[in-house]
Amino acid sequence: MLDPTGMASGTDGPAPLAQINVTPLVDVMLVLLIVFMVAAPLMATGMPVDLPKAAARPIDRKRTPLVVSVDRDGKVYVDRDPVEPEALAAALERRMQDRGKDEAILVKGDQGVPYGRVMEVVAVIGQAGIAKVSLLAEPPKGKKP
Repeated sequence: MLDPTGMASGTDGPAPLAQINVTPLVDVMLVLLIVFMVAAPLMATGMPVDLPKAAARPIDRKRTPLVVSVDRDGKVYVDRDPVEPEALAAALERRMQDRGKDEAILVKGDQGVPYGRVMEVVAVIGQAGIAKVSLLAEPPKGKKP
């Protein structure tokens, strides 16, 4: 039994409380939530990069590779022949018959064309059953690979 001062009769100190204080736990969890909400978008997006420049060594080829180009206006060319985007898969299948599906296709995208347009072309190449796709870039000026 407690006396008016909050002391249990027959003990030296206050009676233990049977409740847990969750306020500090909630505070810590909210701080962690805010930290992860701020940090998550930074991990998902990268820094802006200039994709068309690369300092890589040239690819050695025995045969002239098939090149798909996307010009500044978004027009698609297979080698130097213009191709409508709807007919790209059929044109690639025709040209790859004698080469084989395991040979890589080189994709050249103008620096001014939106990245999404180049990726649409790469997706069509993949839908045509061609698994090896290489993106071409020019080496930075003044540097040799």
